[in-house]
Amino acid sequence: MTDDDALLPPARLRELTQWQVSKISTLGARLTAARMPLHGRADFAILSALDEYGPLSQAELGRRLGLDRNDVNGVVNRLDAAEQVVRETDPADRRRNIITITRAGSAHLSVLDGHAADVQAELVHTLDESERRQLHALLTKVLAGHTPQPA
Repeated sequence: MTDDDALLPPARLRELTQWQVSKISTLGARLTAARMPLHGRADFAILSALDEYGPLSQAELGRRLGLDRNDVNGVVNRLDAAEQVVRETDPADRRRNIITITRAGSAHLSVLDGHAADVQAELVHTLDESERRQLHALLTKVLAGHTPQPA
């Protein structure tokens, strides 16, 4: 047995796709934490949704991202204080707030995009471009075969 073998989990685990995906998820989270500001992941999720879908209510943000309403409120409060989003009362339903990304929010999202791209590149650095596309396509297909889960 070599020193490398002493660090290997049992083959039975290594052969399980869910075990591999879990390990990759953990690695991705560690890489993200090392490269992105503390609140970067939450900011990235909220700002990405607003950038892609346009103005949304806080409840809709929570549903699309699988985030608790209180968590969305905390992130929106922080982004609003930094003038990266604007929160306005929905004229059609005064009980709802509509959140819109600002220019400062788009600039912040661009910075976070760079961090995400760096993490992505580091995570899959052992794959060539064709393999990266194939992996993405296969994971997309697996996810499409199941009911969407919260982010």
